Amino acid sequence: MSRGYADSGWYKEALHGRMDKAVSTGVPSSRIFRWAGARAKLPGAGRKEMFRRKKEETMKPGKGTAIVLAALAAVSLPGCGARHSLKEVFYLVGSNMSLNYWQTAVAGFKKAAGEYQVTAKVAGPDNYDPQAELTELKNAVAAKPAGILVSVSDASVLTPEINAAIDAGIPVITIDSDAAGSRRLFFIGTNNLEAGRLGGQRVVEKLGGKGNVVFFTIAGQPNTEERLKGFKDVFTSRPGISIVDVVDIKGDASAAFDRTQQLLALAGAKKIDAFVCLDSASGKMVADAVKRTGDTSREVVAWDVNPDTLNGIKEGTIDATIVQKPFTMGYFGLKALDEIYHDQPAQFGKDYSADAFAPYPAFIDTGTSLVDKSNVDVYLAAAAAHAQ
Repeated sequence: MSRGYADSGWYKEALHGRMDKAVSTGVPSSRIFRWAGARAKLPGAGRKEMFRRKKEETMKPGKGTAIVLAALAAVSLPGCGARHSLKEVFYLVGSNMSLNYWQTAVAGFKKAAGEYQVTAKVAGPDNYDPQAELTELKNAVAAKPAGILVSVSDASVLTPEINAAIDAGIPVITIDSDAAGSRRLFFIGTNNLEAGRLGGQRVVEKLGGKGNVVFFTIAGQPNTEERLKGFKDVFTSRPGISIVDVVDIKGDASAAFDRTQQLLALAGAKKIDAFVCLDSASGKMVADAVKRTGDTSREVVAWDVNPDTLNGIKEGTIDATIVQKPFTMGYFGLKALDEIYHDQPAQFGKDYSADAFAPYPAFIDTGTSLVDKSNVDVYLAAAAAHAQ
């Protein structure tokens, strides 16, 4: 071997299989390749890398080929407009839309729309008003959108229009509150019966199996009715627990505050030991009323993770809250609608509840958990991160 090779930087690197460094010395790879073929003294790994590089150099596409490949890649990439369009419009229709709970659901809905590059529209009254929600649902159906998510404030009011949408070929999925008797495709949300049972177990634990309980709810709304049933299921085996009243606040959280103040006057055997809020808004109101008395012997169980509710748990005015995932409902709901819109079943509108080979589930559970002082900081941190 000539001393020139031995002293060459590329040779020393190539000899040890460090082909990247050999080529980086500036010596043409063709020269290194010829040397490797002639000498065949590189280690096995080095020879393989040398031949791979030579092959890549001979197969590099020209400028025109590169442009074609880039165009094909753009067409095949998701989110680049091949499948989706802003002309595809999806609706989220609900009631009480001014609540923090629904603002969170809307955020998830719009995030999914942004990822898919489709249009998201939100409709519904700011307060609890099933008739106003029905009007908004009718307007959405008339617009012939790609799909509709709807939270059912009153099944008897909204079911006919849900069915009308299905008849018109518009995919409809219920979220948060279901209309199980309608022909909606399926429900995405909380297993409210199990959520109620989770809350019931908490109340039994805190009261030691005996005491008077008052509920605040929105009567007739499917999700709150199921939650109440879950609590009652648990209390059935606890004869020491008595349900004194179930207060229908009709979507007005201030009504919960006023009624709590009245109930706090009861004493002795009639004393209310626990207040349970089955809706998202009344927890803070009830906690504020109890706090004013200075009586720390009463338990308050709330619903959802509104900032006021989490802060109430942190400071001790609320014992616990049952957590849902409205962001997930909105986010996953739009993506599910999109999938159905682009790949509708042969028998759209069929009742799949009795079909063992149904293309859709009857129910997608987004999850439930209980938050108290032991884990409230985790939820506060998550809320703060989301706000950013």
